[in-house]
Amino acid sequence: MKAAVIRAYKQPLVFEDVPVPDIQPDEVLVKVAACGMCRSDVLLVDGFFQGYADIPLPIIPGHEITGTIERIGSVVPRNAGIAEGDHVVVSPGWGDGICRHCQVGNTQICPNVRWPGFGTYGGFAEYIPVPARYVIKVAQHLKFEELAPLTDAGLTPYRALKKIRDAGGLGPDRVVGVFGVGGLGAYAVQYAKLLGAGAIVVAFARSLDKLEIAKRYGADHIIAVKDKSVEEVGKELAQATGQAKLDAIMDCVGAPEMMQMGFQLLGIAGHYADVGFVGDRIDVPLFPRVSGEQVFHGSFWGNNADLSEVMALATEGKIQHTIKTIAFEQINDYLDLMRENKILGRAVVKF
Repeated sequence: MKAAVIRAYKQPLVFEDVPVPDIQPDEVLVKVAACGMCRSDVLLVDGFFQGYADIPLPIIPGHEITGTIERIGSVVPRNAGIAEGDHVVVSPGWGDGICRHCQVGNTQICPNVRWPGFGTYGGFAEYIPVPARYVIKVAQHLKFEELAPLTDAGLTPYRALKKIRDAGGLGPDRVVGVFGVGGLGAYAVQYAKLLGAGAIVVAFARSLDKLEIAKRYGADHIIAVKDKSVEEVGKELAQATGQAKLDAIMDCVGAPEMMQMGFQLLGIAGHYADVGFVGDRIDVPLFPRVSGEQVFHGSFWGNNADLSEVMALATEGKIQHTIKTIAFEQINDYLDLMRENKILGRAVVKF
């Protein structure tokens, strides 16, 4: 099979012909139809994650995976609800099944988690072995290139916004800010409208083109932040919504300067959920967080239940996409474009 492989960090991927993988008795072999490209792929290639975990080479990246079931392992139950030829998406976090996080379904934060695309096999290849419990059957009318990003770009902000909602941060009298309208933020704007119970949704970004996407996807207001002070942004927010502070923030960037601005714009009893890590450190005053009883939510990817809910929304036609499909041979070119922040929406490798 064709595969794009990391042979050395901070170097272009190498295109190779490698053997189609075998599967374990409890696995299925997925024939990859499409795989989304994520900023995490860039961070992986550039060695960012080596500061947190030892990920030995070689690696086949790609974790936003959808395709068809090619083969089913011998111990996968007949009543598992999947068959050869079924269209599926691959749930990203494969837990050990025995820790307390797995026991309640949050396999993506298992201390012994495995990730497709962060090891021997990933979606930048024509086939991948997947534990059968981590594939979700999807409707055949859905397009593969639109399904792939939903397993991360469309999943991650969904879980984070559920956290804000469940903590009481959304409602008809609330103003919610979405920071960054890239691959994740375009979906976050839509989820803020779907889950917000009437909350006003304001999109913040540096790029006017991306803000136009946010407006098209339902943002009530858009604010460009490039070269503006916090005070200037706050005045625009007050003019647009009647208040200069945000009740909740969905941060899809995680850039230090953007986060410093966000915390200054966060109101009393506000909720801040971050899923991005363009930066790796933040420096914010502590007293306003304590005196304002603000809540910071770390939110990481999503579990099978979250992904099933996203798939249900997709099946009902409630999610819109900004997709650029590319060929397998263009992967390195688009990794460079992501480094330069020059992609609108999501780039998707389509086999």
